[in-house]
Amino acid sequence: MPVNLKPPDPTQLLPVAGVTLGVAEAGVRKAGRKDLLVIRLEEGARVAGVFTQNRFCAAPVIVARQHLTMLDPDASIRALVVNTGCANAGTGREGVAAARRICSELAKLLECSAAQVLPFSTGVIMEPLPVEKIVAGLPACLSSLRPDAWLDSAWAIMTTDSVPKAASRRLRAGGADCTITGIAKGAGMIHPDMATMLAFVATDAKVALPGLRAAAAHAAQRSFNCVTVDGDTSTNDAFMLIATGRADMPEIGDAKSTGYAELAEGVTAVAAELAQAIIRDGEGATKFITLRVEGGRKEDECRRVAYAIARSPLVKTAFFASDPNLGRILAAVGNAGIPDLAVDRVDLYLDDVLVAKGGGRHAEYREVEGQRVMKKPEITVRVVLNRGPAAATVWTCDLSHDYVTINAEYRT
Repeated sequence: MPVNLKPPDPTQLLPVAGVTLGVAEAGVRKAGRKDLLVIRLEEGARVAGVFTQNRFCAAPVIVARQHLTMLDPDASIRALVVNTGCANAGTGREGVAAARRICSELAKLLECSAAQVLPFSTGVIMEPLPVEKIVAGLPACLSSLRPDAWLDSAWAIMTTDSVPKAASRRLRAGGADCTITGIAKGAGMIHPDMATMLAFVATDAKVALPGLRAAAAHAAQRSFNCVTVDGDTSTNDAFMLIATGRADMPEIGDAKSTGYAELAEGVTAVAAELAQAIIRDGEGATKFITLRVEGGRKEDECRRVAYAIARSPLVKTAFFASDPNLGRILAAVGNAGIPDLAVDRVDLYLDDVLVAKGGGRHAEYREVEGQRVMKKPEITVRVVLNRGPAAATVWTCDLSHDYVTINAEYRT
């Protein structure tokens, strides 16, 4: 079961002017499951994306990147199409051709160019995309388009997720009221860069592409690039930020423009909520763990330390067992690749309990206190390096028997 995570309340998911969503059961994944989503955008919408850094990236990632860069400046993205059940990764040229075919077929129905459609897929790697099933399901998606179908859409893009993930915010940016709503999927194969994760966030704010790209990068770095379940970066990760421009406001041109800071903060808040939901729903997770590393010289080294802890199977299994075998955390800190780290200055806290002081067991630490914290479903680990002003936060989960079962039986 996910850690303190319930399905979103659909009444709290705010429609975004200029966006409609439709889902269908195309039979890509399994009978009785919606597995195909179309997000339709009105003319004039702008889209920015952050994609996986896995060199073996999936065919839809290749095509979506191409479409975002080759699009005529006077044109706009008109639709995003997402299938679950098949990742269309490790499929070579045939996979790229399949992704392009999906874009072309949807473009015909929408009377736009294929370059105005962005494809996304998630599911099993190295399986051919069932193009005909997806093409046959597109009309049903279009006939079901609604502005309030965000929760249905979150259900439709799930794979091993147990809970749909969606979030909304209202805010003021540039002197105008704006709406931000987004959905995400992911529970395993989660690790930067990006964090198999897909996220789609839309706002009605009026934003030029430079500002939108800056906001997407800002949010990704503080949300989806701050999570790890198992240390495996997916082939298909994508975070798409959409601005429809329907709000009555001056355009936010770039990161220096009036209203940008408020917009970036709002997008980041939605993205962080979605990213944390992914960790709370991590495959087999029973603990949600916040790793806070402070006192580093640079943020990058704090992240390296945090991820060394978050990736350690020994640390993660100790959390699953509620076993305060906390020397494993210090070992992970030392394995983070910080060559001049003074280990005799490192302090370690488990929630409010000081476990280690100056690189060794704190004289007043008692294991009963460690056990008290380790039994909680949500735990904060704080590492203080005492070598500078920088800090970083990463979210992760424990590693349980169920994680092995889920992934051993993923294709059966």
